[in-house]
Amino acid sequence: MNQNKVDNINKKPAEAAHEVFEAVHAVMHLFRAEQYRVLRDDPHPIAHMEGKLLGHVARRPDCTLGDLVAHFARDKGQLARLIKTLKDMGLLEAVVDPADRRSMRLRLTADGRATHLTLRRQSARLEKLAVSGIDADECSRLVGLLGRVKANLESATGNPLSTRSPEKRGFPPATAG
Repeated sequence: MNQNKVDNINKKPAEAAHEVFEAVHAVMHLFRAEQYRVLRDDPHPIAHMEGKLLGHVARRPDCTLGDLVAHFARDKGQLARLIKTLKDMGLLEAVVDPADRRSMRLRLTADGRATHLTLRRQSARLEKLAVSGIDADECSRLVGLLGRVKANLESATGNPLSTRSPEKRGFPPATAG
């Protein structure tokens, strides 16, 4: 145990930073792999971004492509291709907006709702497993630290990783310390 303390004290900041990102990457890779494993034998095996798009439409029925571009800060063409894929799979439908016939409103189909529900249930199960043995204060501290990491990256690059504020993405406001 004494050796671990010495190892941590002698660690260079660059090594610690690398370890942080390796750990974050490993957690997200494992989470995503397990999250979508539940759909592997499903008639609609979807990828991560397709799942995110389904989730957004589930929370905001009748959204438009423009709404998705603003929310995800992604290329309009990429999102249009994802919408087409999900429509072709029968998970999403598009209806003409009566107020603006050039615009299409997006909704989940019954299959889309079922797929989204399956993903939400799997995510909830994995989230509980991931933080088992970690109390609420530790979870709150971890969320705060990750919010600071995100804010550091956004500040240093001048490029917000999202058009939404950290608070709206589930991160608390960044604080000093």
